[in-house]
Amino acid sequence: MKKTLLSFAAAMAVVAVSTPAQAQQRPTILVVDTDRILNDCTACKGAAAQLQSQVQQGRTRAQQIQASLKTEAESLEKAVQALGGKQPDAALQGRINAFRTKQQQGETELAAKQTIIQSTQAHVQQQIGQRIVQIVEQSRARRQASLVVSKQSTLANDPAADITGEVLTALNQQLPAVSVTPMPQAQQAPQTKPQGR
Repeated sequence: MKKTLLSFAAAMAVVAVSTPAQAQQRPTILVVDTDRILNDCTACKGAAAQLQSQVQQGRTRAQQIQASLKTEAESLEKAVQALGGKQPDAALQGRINAFRTKQQQGETELAAKQTIIQSTQAHVQQQIGQRIVQIVEQSRARRQASLVVSKQSTLANDPAADITGEVLTALNQQLPAVSVTPMPQAQQAPQTKPQGR
């Protein structure tokens, strides 16, 4: 009986020692700092610089349109005030209509530029996001983990479970740059069509 208890105690000691070591070698949950990856990856930095340039060009164009319209609006306002409440003649009414058309064209142009920038941002995010998911899945499978979570969604985590550096290195190697262009038409969300009767 004593030998059996000693054998059992020895076996339990081996299990107790090996189980924590195995758990440390292979965490079942891995952590990735997605904010760090999106700030530090080579493709992310390159795309961010190009997107910032596009945004700046849009702002510059908006300022040009606004300055042009402001000058013309002030001129028209003075002409209307000079009438002293009378109706504008055909020439002045034509200038007013032309101004409204120019104003609408400016708004349309700026809205189109904004749509292109948003589509480009979505395309960049899609390319980077897809590759990150592939790399994370490969790391998860290689380490035989059951789950990978974003570090930002955890309250606390073990640094040994963090695979951010590994994912960032692989992302920089596999995706050094992305296409900084609007989303291809085939991948954009379908437009809603009126239903037939």
